[in-house]
Amino acid sequence: MALWKCSKCGSTKETRCKPKKCPSCGEIDTMIKEEGTKSTEVTERCGTKRTCKKKAS
Repeated sequence: MALWKCSKCGSTKETRCKPKKCPSCGEIDTMIKEEGTKSTEVTERCGTKRTCKKKAS
């Protein structure tokens, strides 16, 4: 799991996929992955099915 932080309000959410909007303020595309999170998994933005896929190394 990765930790995502809103660049507008500072709210955080722990999930594999990048949230499309902030769960607190509702702003779209403001979530930024926090460095040094407990997961080393590399994920890309979710598709329409709301599932993540690992990036090819």
